[in-house]
Amino acid sequence: MATPDAPVLVVGGGPAGLAAAAALRARGVPVAVLERAPTVGTSWRGHYERLHLHTTRRLSALPGLAIPRAYGRWVARADVVRYLETYAAHHRLDVHGGVDVVRIDPRDGGGARIAPDAPDAAAGWRLTTADGAVLTAPQVVVATGNARVPVRPAWADAFTGDLRHTADYRDATPFRGRDVLVVGVGNSGAEIALDLVEGGAARVRVAVRTPPHVLRRSTFGWAAQQTGLLVRRLPVRLVDRVATVLERAEVPDLSTHGLVRPTTGLATRAAQGSLPLLDIGFVDALRSGRVDAVPAVAAAEGGEVVLADGTRLAPDAVVLATGYRPGLASLLGHLGLLDRDGYPVPRAGRVAPGLYVTGFTTPLSGMLRELRLDAARIARAVERERRLDGHRQPPAS
Repeated sequence: MATPDAPVLVVGGGPAGLAAAAALRARGVPVAVLERAPTVGTSWRGHYERLHLHTTRRLSALPGLAIPRAYGRWVARADVVRYLETYAAHHRLDVHGGVDVVRIDPRDGGGARIAPDAPDAAAGWRLTTADGAVLTAPQVVVATGNARVPVRPAWADAFTGDLRHTADYRDATPFRGRDVLVVGVGNSGAEIALDLVEGGAARVRVAVRTPPHVLRRSTFGWAAQQTGLLVRRLPVRLVDRVATVLERAEVPDLSTHGLVRPTTGLATRAAQGSLPLLDIGFVDALRSGRVDAVPAVAAAEGGEVVLADGTRLAPDAVVLATGYRPGLASLLGHLGLLDRDGYPVPRAGRVAPGLYVTGFTTPLSGMLRELRLDAARIARAVERERRLDGHRQPPAS
């Protein structure tokens, strides 16, 4: 049996894991964070230099520590990393770097599938690391995040030219004077396209498979995130209608520039994991011709790509802004806790007795804000579960 004073193990040292660990520690629950990289905030360290939060500083702080005002309203990537380092130190979190957890099993149940409503969590969980070490814990929080595994389209292996994913993009320096095709027009694709234009690329095109909803990041000082907060409890269909009005008021019709308005509502798309593109200059770049939108890439042959309309392009370089997957198959897939897209069910909170997840949602109200709320809910649930488990423990002999 797992003892009541054994620490909760949090898998992942990014914002989600650190928030959960701080919330647990604030309740007096012993907790340790396991991070596969040497330091916290691995994903943020690897993002492109230009990246800033699209959520406001005030609404992006994790529990128990504000983001410094000196970082500005839209916090830069490097400052997010600094904040996460400061956060771990401020809360005196027990972070163990270089611990890559690759599989989680019931402590006494082998690889059996788990029923989410199973009654007893006291047996705990067994965690296996990449180097073969085995750790046990009464409760585990999985916080490895949405951006663990870069997604590469099937045609990418057939392209023999310079191709890289946004996970490997840092800045526009290697692309100066070159013809670059960005594949994907979400927030990362649009921002990288703008970075390339301003960084001296000779030509920048963006291949569009699914046209995004486009909103301004801020209008007269009012952040799009604040609107997301106001509508978060409204019915999806109503939010879709409201968003359509906002979108038409804020952003001109871009169909003549290759970016048509989506037919699926904004909130409907968000519920499916696709957030709106928050504009910080991409629309102007598109309208001015500094960025060209082209149809989706259907195939690749050697150094050429074939677009959905049959057009062939031979770009000097291709940047895949095709997103990420959580990569939970080896970690949790054998337990029957993932949906067909590889996300845990539910995407936040308890998925099985003693097993919790956080950081897998894409809310309109802002990821970091929701991580703070999820952390508090998980900490309360873990504390309650440990109290009940303690009552079930046999007395010490």
